[in-house]
Amino acid sequence: MESTGGPYLNTAAVTSPVGIARLLQMTFGCTTFSLVAHQGGFSAAYGTFCMFVWTFCFAITVFIIACEFTHLHSCLSLSWGNFTAAFAMLATLMSITAAVIYPLYFVQVGCYPIGCEVRDFRIAASVFAGLLFVAYATEVFLTRAKPGQVTSYMATISGLLKIVQAFVACIIFGALVNDSQYGKYVATQWCVAVYSFCFVVTVVVVAFSVTGKTALLWFPFERSVVIYTFGAVLLYASAAVIWPVFCFDSKYGSPRRPGFCAKGKCPWDSQLVIAIFTYVNLLLYVLDLAYSQRIRFVSHL
Repeated sequence: MESTGGPYLNTAAVTSPVGIARLLQMTFGCTTFSLVAHQGGFSAAYGTFCMFVWTFCFAITVFIIACEFTHLHSCLSLSWGNFTAAFAMLATLMSITAAVIYPLYFVQVGCYPIGCEVRDFRIAASVFAGLLFVAYATEVFLTRAKPGQVTSYMATISGLLKIVQAFVACIIFGALVNDSQYGKYVATQWCVAVYSFCFVVTVVVVAFSVTGKTALLWFPFERSVVIYTFGAVLLYASAAVIWPVFCFDSKYGSPRRPGFCAKGKCPWDSQLVIAIFTYVNLLLYVLDLAYSQRIRFVSHL
């Protein structure tokens, strides 16, 4: 019987630079959560988050390798390039977060009271968690859009920034629910509306790109994304002014951290985190808008 469809297995999925990076991701991820589950241990919400990150990223990476090796991704109703680029960026952000949180809360220099063996397992897990971040960052570096290259939207700087914007918004939401007292003033409620609106629209943009449904829209997707990004810059600029005023001005809040606030349960701390990441996301949206305009100019040359 003659084969007319070419090779059934795609060896480049595991032999190319990107394929090797994914194999390292799978290896480092499996090693990390195995060390933690076997002897390192974890507890509380931050420990559970770290384990979720490592197992989730491991599972999706195995899925991607399997699909590309067997060509099964061609059977999925996804824009595969957009999906893999978006996941690589998300996994990079999640893995570096876990790589910082786990040693911060669980690693110590001395052996007391956990014992030297547990300490060594936790140190080893932290090392492999750092290597996991490097492996995902390497994939982002290898697959990002090059000048003049025709590629998927999520592999461009603008597409990658969308993932970072959504991730930063999740940090803001986490601080909001941690007793931030955002309901005290209508102005701070406006800021929450800004964070929520921009997060939802950004996720929708990513979802349409990953599913490859942008061609089905009755309006030009690229132009709409640029217009939305401009609107997001204005909205975040308003939040960047309003939030600090109503949280840190002496007329409405406190310019300094109250001395009676318990560590980890102080509204002022949450308000400070929100203020910082509001400015971070404002900068990200400005960079996104600038890059979108640059791409639009280059595409007309």
